[in-house]
Amino acid sequence: VTSKSPLTQRYFKSNAGGHWAIELRFAGYEYVIIKGKADRPVYIYIEDKNVEIKDASHLWGKDVRETNKIIKEELGDNEIQVACIGPAGENIVKFASIMVSVYHVAARGGLGAVMGSKKLKAVAVRGSERDVEVAHPKLLEKLVNEVLSNLPNNVKGKTYYLYGTPGSVAPVNKLYAFPSYNFKKPYFEKAEERDGVTLVERGYIKGRAGCTACPFHCHKFYKVEKGKYTCYCGGPEYETLGALGAGCGIGDPEAVLKMHEICNIYGLDGLSAGAVIQWTMECIERGVLTREDIDGLDLVWGNADAAIELLMKIIYRKGFGNILAEGLKYAAEKVGKESWKWAIQARGLEQSRVDTRSAKAYALAFAVNPRGPDHLHAQPIAEFGAWPESRRLIKELLGDEKYANPYITDKKPELVRWHEDLFAITEALGLCSFSTTTTYILKPQNLAEMFYALTNVKISPEELLLVGRRIVTLERCYNVREGHRRKDDVLPWRLMNEPVPEGPPKGLVNSKEELDKMLDKYYELHGWDKKTGIPLRSTLIMLGMDDVVKELEKLKVLPRNR
Repeated sequence: VTSKSPLTQRYFKSNAGGHWAIELRFAGYEYVIIKGKADRPVYIYIEDKNVEIKDASHLWGKDVRETNKIIKEELGDNEIQVACIGPAGENIVKFASIMVSVYHVAARGGLGAVMGSKKLKAVAVRGSERDVEVAHPKLLEKLVNEVLSNLPNNVKGKTYYLYGTPGSVAPVNKLYAFPSYNFKKPYFEKAEERDGVTLVERGYIKGRAGCTACPFHCHKFYKVEKGKYTCYCGGPEYETLGALGAGCGIGDPEAVLKMHEICNIYGLDGLSAGAVIQWTMECIERGVLTREDIDGLDLVWGNADAAIELLMKIIYRKGFGNILAEGLKYAAEKVGKESWKWAIQARGLEQSRVDTRSAKAYALAFAVNPRGPDHLHAQPIAEFGAWPESRRLIKELLGDEKYANPYITDKKPELVRWHEDLFAITEALGLCSFSTTTTYILKPQNLAEMFYALTNVKISPEELLLVGRRIVTLERCYNVREGHRRKDDVLPWRLMNEPVPEGPPKGLVNSKEELDKMLDKYYELHGWDKKTGIPLRSTLIMLGMDDVVKELEKLKVLPRNR
């Protein structure tokens, strides 16, 4: 899903799994553009060539599960795929999400708020054209079978199948890159209590599912059957376990699962929600805010019940929740008293759950991400060197496994740029990044071969990556048009000024000098101006982006004579 983000005021793409996208293709469409806004709540129903705008007054105020159920019942088809918002989107919470196929989520950037501003409750789709024309079906079958035969040997892929993304919690925690207590610490003492292995062993995980035709089945379904945190939902994920759990000092896995369910069924980005709650906890700890300021809540580290109350206040914009609903950047500006120093955001987006002081490739990737400091743009997970496939990739790309070290900056610009290009082409091909930039099961060579088998268009792996680079550069140019420059390629203040306090990476920090050195090399690799971060004219022409050159020339921002 792409839009201008109400959080960052810049280009934003938000990602979701599930089955909605493939159903749209079965209906005969590759993309839907929605302009304008309705004067009353509506939803769009697409059934092949028939497209209707239907009344949604009876859906307004309903949660995601209820909305899906009602739409399917009134249209008389349980196979309809629905992308919808919950009450958070209706109330234009700036980090509201779009929920897809009930439990899959386009979480980041507040695009649910964009739907809410349009009075658009949902887009439902059903397609009947199941046949897809393939240029070389036997070759495609052969290539797919080769990939499938390698799956059982892929360590990361096996982890996703067994535990989903929560399987990464304990390993990242051991590397002191799993932040807790609002990024004050790089390690959480209770991390293993909500690690994927523990969630399975304790019986919380009740099932698993994959997106369309995916063998990973990384998506889990959990249930808490008794106690005050009873819940049932899809997930959880590494990011929400970190944001709603470790970041808030909450060690009770059942409480975290409940908070995750609330975010899902009310349509809220759990990562941003956790970020604003833990920032508020630190404000209370420092005396910048009092209990009276936050509606009498006892919001201390680890108090899950108070955190849940605040979540609901955010969703319905009640009391202090109305301030937090505007996002962390706004809240810190509103409260003042230097609270921006512990507001873990950059460019308006709350940071993903990697302590970038202990992960230098992630530091660079987050600093240059057009979305803001998060994981869904490059995902250079190979730098951890935590499994054989990642170490092999590091050696192939950089010449030596010694660069599989998250604490060093050497060769990290090269690693980030390669991951950016691959991530971009992965999305352009309609694939999941878990198949490419995390498991490394599919590499550019595989993608080029499969693309030929599907389309009869021959393209080399290098040409394919160049397409990815064109996408990355176009995203950059859009944000340049909106005012983005090198000065904006930064990380949250705490991570650039306060060193890691403990563990093997003790003393490491994302200093300006360190980041500047990586940025210089990164811009050079991309063919962007080192002073401004704007792509050079020669680079844009080489990439076939003459129309973008004309657009930026009108604004008089292109670097001169280059």
